[in-house]
Amino acid sequence: MSQQTARRGGAAWALVITSVAGFMAALDNLVVTTALPSIREDLGGGLHDLEWTVSAYTLTFAVLLMFGAALGDRFGRRRLFIAGLTVFTGASAAAAMAPGIDSLIAARAVQGAGAAVMMPLTLTLLTAAVPVAKRGMAYGIWGAVNGLAVASGPLVGGTLTEHISWQWIFWLNVPLGLALLPLARLRLAESHGTGAPLDVPGTLLASGGLFGIVYGLVRGPADGWTSALVLTGLFAGGALLVGFILYSTRAKNPMLPMRLFRSRAFSGINAASLLMFLGMFGSIFLLSQYMQGVLGYSPTEAGLRMLPWTGMPMLVAPIAGILADRIGGRPVVAAGLFLQALGLGYMAVVATADASYASQLPALIVSGVGMALFFAPASHLVMSSVRPSEQGIASGANNALREVGGALGIAVMGSIFAAQGGYETGQTFVDGMRPALVTGSAVVALAGIAALLIPTRRRMERQTQSAEPAPVLETAAH
Repeated sequence: MSQQTARRGGAAWALVITSVAGFMAALDNLVVTTALPSIREDLGGGLHDLEWTVSAYTLTFAVLLMFGAALGDRFGRRRLFIAGLTVFTGASAAAAMAPGIDSLIAARAVQGAGAAVMMPLTLTLLTAAVPVAKRGMAYGIWGAVNGLAVASGPLVGGTLTEHISWQWIFWLNVPLGLALLPLARLRLAESHGTGAPLDVPGTLLASGGLFGIVYGLVRGPADGWTSALVLTGLFAGGALLVGFILYSTRAKNPMLPMRLFRSRAFSGINAASLLMFLGMFGSIFLLSQYMQGVLGYSPTEAGLRMLPWTGMPMLVAPIAGILADRIGGRPVVAAGLFLQALGLGYMAVVATADASYASQLPALIVSGVGMALFFAPASHLVMSSVRPSEQGIASGANNALREVGGALGIAVMGSIFAAQGGYETGQTFVDGMRPALVTGSAVVALAGIAALLIPTRRRMERQTQSAEPAPVLETAAH
């Protein structure tokens, strides 16, 4: 390692910078949901326009994640991280100053593009800066912050909207981004991937396929699953992804080498991540509405009452990271997923139109512990299941699958809710939410089974060592 890299690099600085950046990107997935009525009052627009203020971010974020990781591997991870952070921060300011609903949607799309470049590189930059023996704890803290951001988005959005204004859900990112930019330039070490040229055909196939799939999932509940645009998006996206897989098996330098999926560790943790986010996103989407629309809490009150679930990662995830260092990530991830499934199932049983908070509290605590046990070791498993030179694209692929899982969760569980209940009364809402939560519980339990298919830590270490033919290409910038 060069003197410049050693001077710039530092585990503590890397952890702070990447955790805060990851928090910003993850928070904006759901932060807008509780602000939609206020946005409509100020900017106008119909229901379709309001849905796109959420969907525009999710769409560009999910579609460009693997491309952002590939750019970082090719041109420098720190350089592209700074570029993505700059775009994200500027788009946040543009969203806060948006004069109309169309300009807000456009700013949200640009926000998602910046986050797609920034987010997968947080893990690779953190991995490069932290010694192997301490990565579990570092991933634990990183996972705690990101898990808290995903789960607390509705609380943060509701609190800022209720007590200040909806614009502040976007202004919040600006001082954080401006503070991180010089720190990233001065304190993060530059690194690269394999140095292979960009895979343009693979990028176009993967981006087009993800766009079609995510567009269909996002628009399905609103436009109808049989509408022409939704069906076109799903079928065309699926066809492009099949083409991407076939192309990547033959390409010399593919963006996502298909041989990675021959690893039970890589395949298992990615399947578990997709299923986990499917169950979790859909559940948070419904439970936040349940606490406000049925039980009568304000956005702030509902968020505070969900803290035993949403705040638990801050307490438990660092411990989960230490456990993963000692016994391996596989048992910790599996235990977390089964606890999350148990918590969701318990919530489905106790949920009524007039349920007391005391009756819900055990389900919230169990779900919170389960979510916290998942996040940190899952990140560790992703990064340790591939060669160090391929960690960038592995992180991008895992994040993309998580985003697709989240979009799928909201679509699937929203459809189950609409088929079995509705918004007419508190009871009809509960009638729709219960089967949706049972479905979410079953899906997360499947994620736990997928995690059990991951090899033990010793076997993974032997496989990784035998698969690494040459020293890692972590080059310092000059």
